[in-house]
Amino acid sequence: MMNLMRRFASTWAGKILGGLLLIGLAGFGISNVLLDLGSNTLARVGNEDITTTQFQRTYQLQLAQYAQQTGQTPTAEQALQLGIPSAVIGKLASDSAINQFALSQGIGVSDARLAKLVRDDPSFANTLGTFDRANFQQVLQQNGLTEAEYFELQARASRRQQIAMGLFAGSAVPKAAETLLQRYRNDTRTVEYFTLSATSLPDIGTPTDADLTKYLTDHQTEFRTKETRTVDVLAMTSDSLARAPDYQPTEDEIKAQYEATKASLVKVEKRQIQQITLPDDAKAAFFQQQHDAGVSFADAVKASGLTATDFGLMTKADVQDPTLADAAFGLAKEGDYTMIAGIGSKRVVGVTKIEAGGQTSYDEAKPAIAKTLALTKAKAAYAEIQDQIESLRAGLKPLKEIADRFKLPVKTLSVTAAGEELSAVTDLAAENRAKVATAIFAATAGKLAPTVTISSTNNVWFDLSKVDAARDQTLAEVKDAVTTAWTNEKTDAALKAEVKKILADLDGGKSFADVAAAGNQFATVSSPITRDGDKTAVLNQQVASQIFASGLDSHGSAVDGDGDYLIYHVTDVTPATDAPDKNVTDFLTNSTRDALYAEFITGLRDEAGLKINQQALSALLNLTPAQ
Repeated sequence: MMNLMRRFASTWAGKILGGLLLIGLAGFGISNVLLDLGSNTLARVGNEDITTTQFQRTYQLQLAQYAQQTGQTPTAEQALQLGIPSAVIGKLASDSAINQFALSQGIGVSDARLAKLVRDDPSFANTLGTFDRANFQQVLQQNGLTEAEYFELQARASRRQQIAMGLFAGSAVPKAAETLLQRYRNDTRTVEYFTLSATSLPDIGTPTDADLTKYLTDHQTEFRTKETRTVDVLAMTSDSLARAPDYQPTEDEIKAQYEATKASLVKVEKRQIQQITLPDDAKAAFFQQQHDAGVSFADAVKASGLTATDFGLMTKADVQDPTLADAAFGLAKEGDYTMIAGIGSKRVVGVTKIEAGGQTSYDEAKPAIAKTLALTKAKAAYAEIQDQIESLRAGLKPLKEIADRFKLPVKTLSVTAAGEELSAVTDLAAENRAKVATAIFAATAGKLAPTVTISSTNNVWFDLSKVDAARDQTLAEVKDAVTTAWTNEKTDAALKAEVKKILADLDGGKSFADVAAAGNQFATVSSPITRDGDKTAVLNQQVASQIFASGLDSHGSAVDGDGDYLIYHVTDVTPATDAPDKNVTDFLTNSTRDALYAEFITGLRDEAGLKINQQALSALLNLTPAQ
């Protein structure tokens, strides 16, 4: 539904509707003049300051959202080109302007209302869906907010909502807008159609060597090797060093560490807890009867027809509800269950698995202790080993010889500029491959390459032994690929020529049935479709958009979801006559309110005035001020 609305907004009809709805949020400029504002103040709207902390928090949130959508975090310069800083300042300025207006009109929010907003926020709920203060504090900490800042943000949001709903909730929607959107969404077209693919044409034939040679010459840029560089790569981290034989603890060391830490090596009992909230007293009586008859929890749940909520394997301390924790950990064995009170109804609590607690045995603790001791030794020796490696490299010792000396793994790889081949280096994280690949492609074969430092205990060294430059591939190397490409090009050209001929015949007045028959095709009559198509690959949304671009008795072609050419003839156009449904009226109501609210905020912001501390902004964005 929302995709349809967005598509509508991009059409001429949507633009007319936009005019009817008074959509048009005016832009604003940011002064380049340093104004007399404090170092902690980024901007001032009327009498209210926008702090650098507020800007930084919102700015980082916008960057995170952009990275989530695109998979790439923009640099400060890229963010500036994208208009992210301006958008953030615009949002904060608008919020500030509307907040000042609300306060001037005596609009506020009670403590009781704020408390309810917190209690109802699912972000702060525990496994039972009720407010949990520990979760509340954790979420605030993750977002860099104090309780006072959070409540202030909620109060401002509540004031904005009161103004938006109080002033614009009853805004009338133009009847023409309802009709226009209803028809855009629900008009239908019926078409007769057939499709053309490679199987619809005579065989293209087999290309000659001359054909292939000419095609390769014309498309040589598509048939080139990538530059590759052959390197020996050594990545040394604390973990990789800890795996070396020299850092493995002896049996006596492991036993001594076990005895020294034995008192703390205690496993906490865990239980797989499941719960069912009972809908009525009848189900409560049923479970009581099953329990008294000795029926297991799993069998009782199955017989009841209800579904249990699985909380997972938890310690007693992990369970936020004390009543639930006491009930679950009070059960004697796996498969037992009991009934406890809940909010408005009873709950059945069962345990399906128990992992006993108690002292961890030596055999159980040995692998973890050995790993910890080895890592401790490796960390202590890391700086010295790093210095020795650097000294040996300065003496032009081969990297393989150095790796053998310290019993560290080295990989020989042919690397391209993207660095994907570096995934074979176990101790090189994916996010660091590009950095190493860049260094490899900046190096010179046979010369000492600089160390790639990831962190103080994570370094990468490499020897570049060979550079294979990118080059044109010969026909002998890529004959099969060139043959496929040539065949595809000739087939597509033939299909386009056939489509052009068919459309010319239709333009000349031939009937659709005659044209289809002449091409040994059978015309299919569709069901009435909307602009969303019929949800198949043939009459998909893109094809439907093409069909709706013209009226009754029109014809044309489109490429369907299977890549075939679809020839169509519109046989029926049925306007939507029903009254607009709730989706349409809700969309228009909300759009009208939001448009008027946006205009209102723009006016408030312009009236209040916006001053920018350009020096503080440049500092926050790590930009050098213009000279």
